[in-house]
Amino acid sequence: MKALLALSICILMLAGCENLTPTQNRLLGGTAAGATGGAILGAVAGNAGLGTLIGAGVGLAGGAIYNHVKNSEQQSYQEGYTAGHSGAPPAQ
Repeated sequence: MKALLALSICILMLAGCENLTPTQNRLLGGTAAGATGGAILGAVAGNAGLGTLIGAGVGLAGGAIYNHVKNSEQQSYQEGYTAGHSGAPPAQ
């Protein structure tokens, strides 16, 4: 019974992530990965709660940096595509 309840909760949580924007998805993924890693390291060090909190913050920052890189990459691609399509050289 407990396993069925846990499975149901996991399915409902994942279903809520269906309509996330790429930015939200990257930030959520970074936060979740950081919290997981922080919880593991915190448990080894003796304070899983503090490790989770610190890991979530670091993961959120990492997700924000990754999102910035991906957005810049997409913007550069679009500028190059537009310039190539119009025959004009890309903006400097």
